[in-house]
Amino acid sequence: MRLLTAIAGLALMTTTALADDKPATAAPGGGDRYTGEGFATRAPVLATHGMAATAQPLATQIAVDVLQKGGSAIDAAIAANAALGLMEPVGCGVGGDLFAIVWDPKTKKLYGYNGSGRSPKGRSLEDLKKKLGDRKTMPSHGSLTVTVPGAVDGWFALHDRFGKLPMDQVLAPATKYAREGYPVSQLVAYYWERNFRGFERQAKDIEEIANAKATYLIDGKTPAHGQIFKNPDLARTYDLLAKGGRDAYYKGAIAKTIDAYFKRIGGDLRFEDFAAHKGDWVEPVGVRYRGYDVFELPPNTQGVAALQILKLIEPYDLKKMGRNSPDALHLMIEAKRLAFEDLAKFYADPASYDMPVAQLISDDYAAKRRALIDMTRANPQVPPGDVKFRQGDTTYLTTADKDGMMVSLIQSNYRGMGSGLVPDGLGFMFQDRGELFALEPGHPNVYAPGKRPFQTIIPAFVMKDGKPFMSFGVMGGDMQPQGHVQIVVNMIDFGLNVQEAGDAARWYHEGSEDWMRANSGDVGKVQLETGIGEDARKELTRRGHVIVPGTGAFGGYQAIMRDPQTGVYWGASEMRKDGAAIGY
Repeated sequence: MRLLTAIAGLALMTTTALADDKPATAAPGGGDRYTGEGFATRAPVLATHGMAATAQPLATQIAVDVLQKGGSAIDAAIAANAALGLMEPVGCGVGGDLFAIVWDPKTKKLYGYNGSGRSPKGRSLEDLKKKLGDRKTMPSHGSLTVTVPGAVDGWFALHDRFGKLPMDQVLAPATKYAREGYPVSQLVAYYWERNFRGFERQAKDIEEIANAKATYLIDGKTPAHGQIFKNPDLARTYDLLAKGGRDAYYKGAIAKTIDAYFKRIGGDLRFEDFAAHKGDWVEPVGVRYRGYDVFELPPNTQGVAALQILKLIEPYDLKKMGRNSPDALHLMIEAKRLAFEDLAKFYADPASYDMPVAQLISDDYAAKRRALIDMTRANPQVPPGDVKFRQGDTTYLTTADKDGMMVSLIQSNYRGMGSGLVPDGLGFMFQDRGELFALEPGHPNVYAPGKRPFQTIIPAFVMKDGKPFMSFGVMGGDMQPQGHVQIVVNMIDFGLNVQEAGDAARWYHEGSEDWMRANSGDVGKVQLETGIGEDARKELTRRGHVIVPGTGAFGGYQAIMRDPQTGVYWGASEMRKDGAAIGY
């Protein structure tokens, strides 16, 4: 099974159209900008007191309102995330997982949180394989893909350490919108309809779909752009969380309802799995890139892949090569291929596998791997490294407050809206993150009871001279490490500002990595956005890359940069999503 088949495929349903859909192309007739790069959609948003950037303008406004009421950046992030679970259900919700990196100005330290959940304790690998029958891979939907959602635990863990306002005030805006309704934004409406088409295609794996239809359809149809959508069941769930805290979800009424639901449909998750759940505070891991320190979270996330790519490309003069030049594109694509070979073979739950992250991002290891890059052609056979150890739907948001706290938070249901399963009367869909388990015995990421699967979602953070420089993320399955690298390179090597760095044309490489090494030698495929010129396409093809039409799988970006001299926040939210950056 190809790792990227699981990660990229329909996992990118909110950034990728289904197979029979054609991606939209830019139409002539746009206006001109008179400052900055012509391709940028707007200038960065500037503010001094606080900032928020999310994939939905109403969620961004909620975050800023919370900041203005005296809330911390964490309060604002949770409030926005709760709103996005309602307003962007095609990518996130309280049925999914959460990861965060927080800069705390009081302790002058970065904190990381891994809010990912585990597989059912009562289901063995043998039990799973019996249910799969002749299948050799995990399904994309249904109860076999559901792991314990970690988002709510993450909210309360982050709030306990960094929150200022009581949780009922933090959740109140999203709860009100859920009860009274909000107008559905353009891109979300587009993906909503395609998610439900996907559920129809995967109906054989989804044990129960009536609840999803009752929750997310209006008169039997998905909401249209601008149509008012209400979710009173989710409002009641948020009320339970506001009154009962995290235990309402993991040990109280919500957990009991979930237990009864899975018993009813023949699923394996139980109350005990929820009661035993806990997320982990983790140390962010970083590398130095041209004087900047870029931080990601360690496995079970794929964040280290972005750091590996940066280590591989740092000795090259990308600025001299030029942005979107054949040399710069070729170099980054080849570095990505090398890093993702390691990702496919080695990344897994650290609780079950001792992965030496320090070795993977060391100078010596990078030098050995870099020797496999040939600037004249795509290497036809790229193996994983010799180290001694054993398309995703997501929302990203970032907030910053008047005290200097900055939050980088990413939250996801994985494949589109998720598994297709909505527990009785709770108003949210379960994630299908378990699809990313391997089934091959001996693989680090092989399924096991009570284990966390490999995770695609990664928040990022950049420091400069010991001070916070930028909180950012690029949502979208395995595009995320590739996107992180492109943002860093656009800003540090090519001098683009925080908004231009996100609006700039992107590349996306898929394929070539294989868990079992059965198909080594495949160079994969490269998608290029229309802003990358024909000369670059022809030269990449001459060097052996396979260039294919773009499918929209280029992610979605938000960022907040803090000027170290003035303290001014620079916010950005790119044009590929419906979002906005707002400051005050």
